[in-house]
Amino acid sequence: MIFLYKGFDKHGKKVKARIEANDLAEAKRKLKARGIIYQSIEESGVSLWDKIQFKRKKPLPAKHLANLSRNLAIYLRSGIPIVNVIRLAKSQYENDPLMVDFLTSLETSMDEGKSYYASLEAQEIIDLPAFYKQSIKVAEESGSLAEVLFEMARFVEEQDKVAGKVKQALVYPMFIVVISVMMVVFMLTTVVPKITGMFKQLKQELPGITKAVIAAGDFLGAYWLYIAVTIVIAAALFQFLLHTSEKFRYNYHRILLSMPLFGKIIQTFELARFSYITSVLTRSGVTFVHAVKLASNILDNDVIRDEFVKATKDVVEGKKFSSSLAKYGEHVDKSFIQAIALGEETSEVALVMENLADLYFEENRSKIDLFLALLEPILILFVGVTIGVIVIAMLLPIFSMNLGNM
Repeated sequence: MIFLYKGFDKHGKKVKARIEANDLAEAKRKLKARGIIYQSIEESGVSLWDKIQFKRKKPLPAKHLANLSRNLAIYLRSGIPIVNVIRLAKSQYENDPLMVDFLTSLETSMDEGKSYYASLEAQEIIDLPAFYKQSIKVAEESGSLAEVLFEMARFVEEQDKVAGKVKQALVYPMFIVVISVMMVVFMLTTVVPKITGMFKQLKQELPGITKAVIAAGDFLGAYWLYIAVTIVIAAALFQFLLHTSEKFRYNYHRILLSMPLFGKIIQTFELARFSYITSVLTRSGVTFVHAVKLASNILDNDVIRDEFVKATKDVVEGKKFSSSLAKYGEHVDKSFIQAIALGEETSEVALVMENLADLYFEENRSKIDLFLALLEPILILFVGVTIGVIVIAMLLPIFSMNLGNM
């Protein structure tokens, strides 16, 4: 339920806002925990859509998450308690209602005695990455929250740069694809039918390629609405199965890993993420066994995550991580396993993991650059061939007519 309230905060400043609670009594308790003296409080009469929007978690841009993490880390390193750190951070986001609601929710939860991690889990305002929350959990347990927050800021920023680079590089290829699809649809539904009418009047035998293009144009013109609806339904069904069926998602992730170049990019990224998180946690005082167990569970690809989880179970039983990974790591580079084995022998696992993270991040950047460099000419070639086939299919009967009249 959503409640609207008016009153004064602990500094005597007049406030008017809304709060989410299961009932009126809980809403009053939350306001009391925030130090707000309310004049009036009542259930909101907003529409169903507004309630859905209010309850739905919203994504936080990577740049904002990185800045918030860095600011919190700076305050914590100054010796300020985490609750006061949240209050200080909230004052910096007065013009951002979403961040104010988010930080207020954290402040309320921590005033009730919850940890920072538990407060992040309890809040229903911002959707945070699972690896981020799990890293916070272990950091609190090991007393290294400031260090981990700094590393998370760096990690999130790095991933945001890569994502931004990919998006920027895909603008032109996607523009080509959209324009090309529009051109092909226009030719098949408008140009081809007009030329087809001329061929029918002449009662001329058409080449096979021309018949195929004409059939494609007729099909597209007659069933375009059904095709569009089918695509939308298929996309929705795919997303539904991806989020609800573990078997479907596992098989899909396995197919992605088997794709040339693209699969290698996914594999390298997952190994880089695992190495980075493990190095951060081990340098922050977390035991290696606990670090690899946590890092395994934050991997996105189900196939690789399953292999790492199986390996970590053996580590808990006392076996070497490199040996277990060699046993289960079907999609793990042999060089990665050998590097971990070297780290285990020399007791420099944290340093080895940090070096592996840098190595794989750099390798992935090179692979992404190669992928983007190949994508543009491949798309242009595909578009050229498609349009060329349509043009040739239309010109062949005309050439045949000219040769027949000679």
